[in-house]
Amino acid sequence: MGSNPQSLLLRNVRAVLPERLVDATNVFIEQGTIARITEGAAQYRGTDCATIDLDGVTLFPGFIDVHIHGAVGVDTMAADQPDLERVSRFLASKGVTGWLPTLVPATTADYRGAIQAIAGAMSSATGARILGVHYEGPFVNSHQCGALRSQFFRSFSTATELDDLPVLRQAARHMITVAPEIDGGLELVRELHARGWIVSIGHTRASFELLEEAYAAGARHMTHFMNAMAPLHHRSAGPVGWGLLRDDVTCDLIADGIHLDREMLRLLLKSKGADRLSLISDAVAAAGMGDGDYEIWGETITVKDGRTANERGAIAGSVITMLDAVRMMLSLGATETDVAMMAAGNPAKLLGIDDERGSIAAGKRADLVALDAKGNVALTIVGGEIVFDPVKRME
Repeated sequence: MGSNPQSLLLRNVRAVLPERLVDATNVFIEQGTIARITEGAAQYRGTDCATIDLDGVTLFPGFIDVHIHGAVGVDTMAADQPDLERVSRFLASKGVTGWLPTLVPATTADYRGAIQAIAGAMSSATGARILGVHYEGPFVNSHQCGALRSQFFRSFSTATELDDLPVLRQAARHMITVAPEIDGGLELVRELHARGWIVSIGHTRASFELLEEAYAAGARHMTHFMNAMAPLHHRSAGPVGWGLLRDDVTCDLIADGIHLDREMLRLLLKSKGADRLSLISDAVAAAGMGDGDYEIWGETITVKDGRTANERGAIAGSVITMLDAVRMMLSLGATETDVAMMAAGNPAKLLGIDDERGSIAAGKRADLVALDAKGNVALTIVGGEIVFDPVKRME
């Protein structure tokens, strides 16, 4: 872990503020919070203030990954607390300051074990902070299973069935991906929404009309847009057409050039807009490990040239990080303010925590990442604490 002074001054940064990029900016951090932002010569009068001159690197709000299954050999379904802490440290080195461990369809016993580990890691506060949990399924369409294990998919009939999805403490965020066309799907969306869950539509073949009903029931987001959902057709708009047409529905994207072609990413940025898109990694345990064969979710997943494939030949998640997604969108012409929205602001808004996270502004929590001219992480700060510093500025 790095230094945690009472006060910290970041001098001479290019700060990506909510609506503009400001050169030669100084960011003052006190007690884990951004106290003020100034331009020009920085002055601070007080005690116990550390100063870091970042020499023009670009300061972004810390990235938030709402869909990630693991990394560095750790699978969130099988991880213990130290495993999750290792993932948190790795993510911090890639600019991530908050994340939702994402669980695939499994038995109730497996869910309970995973949630117990996540709860322990939430309280340990190491590296990127765990903000809650994302259940990808089990209430999804078996005809759009992707790499998920369809033998664990479920329909919905009574509210008591949700007791099979263990929850974290009250302050944690609970997100779930569902397909509204399953038996009982609309009632499921209503019940989850009433319980305060973030309901996202995915792994779906729902009709446009049914999706309108799901919206009325409380679904406002779409999981890995265009992937594992019925494609756009000129006689059936389906989930893709619905997601594009509704300005009050947000979508997340796997921006790796594999799940979505680079030109499709450009098209979605132009048509949907950066203010309605969130970047995710959808990374699996093989992320950060290189090419090879990995045992994940009870089968062999092969990684070759950055592309995953399960035993059926289907793409099985990604091996990118949020940093890779950020670099991809910047390479496609997205502005730095656009990228800050997609990687931090919009995920924070989706989780309902944008009052304290997701942007660089006075009064916000000091979750920050500095990127150098080559797009490498120069510094990661979580709650005012330096958690990744490759050149050891504070030691």
